[in-house]
Amino acid sequence: MGVSGSGKSTVGAELAGRLGRGFADGDDFHPQANRDKMATGHPLTDDDRWPWLDTIGRYLRDEAAAGREVVVACSALKRVYRDRIRAGGALVYFVLLLGDRDLLLARMSARQGHFMKADMLDSQLAILEPLGPDEFGVTVDVDGPVSDVITEALADVARAEDIV
Repeated sequence: MGVSGSGKSTVGAELAGRLGRGFADGDDFHPQANRDKMATGHPLTDDDRWPWLDTIGRYLRDEAAAGREVVVACSALKRVYRDRIRAGGALVYFVLLLGDRDLLLARMSARQGHFMKADMLDSQLAILEPLGPDEFGVTVDVDGPVSDVITEALADVARAEDIV
């Protein structure tokens, strides 16, 4: 989880591969209306997000019920969004990817064809709520090489699996 440009898709896909799990990108769960709204530079409202978050929560629940462990990359910027995903019924471990605004902006500016525009980064940073001490998850700094981010995230996921 994290703001746009934090590496959610890259890190999530690599984590899934190394853990032998399926991977899904949260962007693929957005209805077309949400994609269109973001593509025109308008941030989503909570009313736009609720059905999307519910869909992700159901997906995680259904995959768990089928015995499949998955990694899903999605923003989940506010505690209430993470609560909504958890309300789907699956045990969810969040990996919050945090980085310096300038780094995130540079990454977003370099992307081609993504519906999330770089000028929307500040709106995401404004609503980002760190993981609470009672939330099952970890925060990882993305300012270093991607390989370091993945190594740190893998170590944290392994520790979490020992708890469960």
